[in-house]
Amino acid sequence: MNRDAKTQSALVALARTRRMQRALAHAYIHRDKPMPTLRASLGFMTSTARIAGDAGALGHRMSILGVARAERIAYIVEELSAHETPIAYRMWLDGARAGHLVPIHAWYEHGADAAEIRARIAAIATTLEPVARTTTEAWMLSTRIVQRRALRVADGTTPIRKFALQLRVEPTSGVGASGHTTVTAFLNPEATLVEVSALPDAGAIARVTYTGIPSGLGLPKDTVILLTE
Repeated sequence: MNRDAKTQSALVALARTRRMQRALAHAYIHRDKPMPTLRASLGFMTSTARIAGDAGALGHRMSILGVARAERIAYIVEELSAHETPIAYRMWLDGARAGHLVPIHAWYEHGADAAEIRARIAAIATTLEPVARTTTEAWMLSTRIVQRRALRVADGTTPIRKFALQLRVEPTSGVGASGHTTVTAFLNPEATLVEVSALPDAGAIARVTYTGIPSGLGLPKDTVILLTE
């Protein structure tokens, strides 16, 4: 008996059940609101474009440097490209600012170049406690389009599609840490759960990729979501 295949099938079935439950709950909450018309939906699709000018970029990727346990802060780095200066963030793990990504502005105030910022990142990484990557099969990502808009481009061509996309990550078992955030997606409202890393004490951080750069057919951009009880 292939227990791994059986477990995976059970997790997939559970994920489908959870999605159906959320859909029914959402329909009940908004039962008194008017249904969107077909004309409005078609109007958005026909008046916007699914492609944009190609900027030649490769997308933005985030990585978790580690955790400063005493400060209850996780350090995140966003790589824009091999030749651009990376962006370093702090993410508070509890308190009023829990889950918020805050750039470390002090590192960039005096015009530090990419090499200097990378040296600072390498230096602080040695003082942090690493996170442990967990299996993504134990988690599920659900998405919901909160708002549809169009972004006008400078050359006056057809506006490109823009979405306020809600991302929610929760355990497939329905019990445990979860979290959500809302991002701005372009051209295509799709997202993928890439990895989930367990924090030293409790909770986890999920990395989700979505179409966040309006270039060509759309380029990937990462965001991280703090998962708490």
